[in-house]
Amino acid sequence: MSTVADKIDRFFRMTERGSSLKVETMAGITTFMTMAYIIFVNPAILSNTGMPFAPLVTTTVIATAFATIIMGLYANKPYALAPGMGLNAYFAYSVVLTMGYSWQVALAAVFVEGLIFILLSVTNVRTLIANSFPRNLKYSIGAGIGLFLSIIGLENAHIVVGNPATLISMGNLLAPDALVALAGLFITIVFFVNRVKGALLWGILSSTLIAVVWSYYDPSAAKVLYPAGFSLPSTLVSLPASPAPIALHMDFQGLINAGALGVIFAFFMVDFFDTLGTVTGLSAKVGDLDEDGNIPKKSLTRMLLTDALGTTFGALMGTSTVTTYIESASGVEEGGRTGFTSLVVASLFMIGLFITPIVALVPAAATAPALILVGLFMMGNLSNIDFKDYSEFIPAFFTLITMPFTYSISDGIGAGIITYVVVKLATKKYRDISWIMYILAIVFAAYFIWLSL
Repeated sequence: MSTVADKIDRFFRMTERGSSLKVETMAGITTFMTMAYIIFVNPAILSNTGMPFAPLVTTTVIATAFATIIMGLYANKPYALAPGMGLNAYFAYSVVLTMGYSWQVALAAVFVEGLIFILLSVTNVRTLIANSFPRNLKYSIGAGIGLFLSIIGLENAHIVVGNPATLISMGNLLAPDALVALAGLFITIVFFVNRVKGALLWGILSSTLIAVVWSYYDPSAAKVLYPAGFSLPSTLVSLPASPAPIALHMDFQGLINAGALGVIFAFFMVDFFDTLGTVTGLSAKVGDLDEDGNIPKKSLTRMLLTDALGTTFGALMGTSTVTTYIESASGVEEGGRTGFTSLVVASLFMIGLFITPIVALVPAAATAPALILVGLFMMGNLSNIDFKDYSEFIPAFFTLITMPFTYSISDGIGAGIITYVVVKLATKKYRDISWIMYILAIVFAAYFIWLSL
């Protein structure tokens, strides 16, 4: 008689993919730890639009869990989804605070964008676009995402900071957040080189313990490590706020009256290519690309449709665009290979909704080591790139450097596509350019011009 564990193994094909229930669970916990910050950061950003903070916390968690569960059960992939960083900032600071649209109109724009995504995913247009990317460009996307993750980690720990003279520079390495991150980085590296299972997770937990103890005895350090305030939880359980004040509050009439096609287009471009880049990079890491560097059609369609459904549902619940998270790479690095990893992440988010005081004890500095090292591991994708053919290497290079320096996956993809078409035309390798690449190059050129106006 088969056990429950055996049934789970067969459903998710764990053994077939070289994984196990224990490995998948550890991977899910690791991914959750690296992206749990979204529970608090997303509401903090969106509340600038006038949306109430507490309902935003509930909505963020529900939208995250919903989309991640679909990814696990439908796509059977170890990736998590949540309201996208960058997209939420564009929603709040650009669309609402700068352009002057209400948050209700902005939600309507996100909802329409989600419907367009569903249509493209169902008709396989999105899959066609994804598989039209040249092989070397796909691997450079994965490596570029790795650098992007690393700079996010360095920034979260303030090891790297902004500098008006040089754009970025080294931060104060003796500051509490930098020291916690460096200690966690050292601990994680020691675990890794000694092949300790769950090295990223243990590194995060070790860093968190250091941060909590230091903050308890040093209030000045607490202010740095926990900008929102530090306190040991007096209770383990708290009831979440109702999402009613923001759920189903989309203003479609206002969207039509405002003629906000440009807003929809911007949401569309960023979400479309952020997701495409993320799933391509993660798939390269997992080993899901075929000999031509393509993600299998069925698998890609399910992942992209999951993302589209997550965006649409998120807008209904009252949050900005939901997208696949690059932090999922931390769980992949821990061995996550199936959708069970995603189910673990979703479950922890739902539990986290009731124990937010405990989740809040994990500072950004504690997750920084995981992000930095995952960036290192994803750089391995560069070994698949043909460095001898400059018509292939140059576009890959621009993709690689644009992502971290513009803080945008989609901008990196756009730079790579445009450069690819230009370089191939210059070398008269016309047959290497598909008609889709021509269209994408024109679309991205128009998009970059529109952003610059």
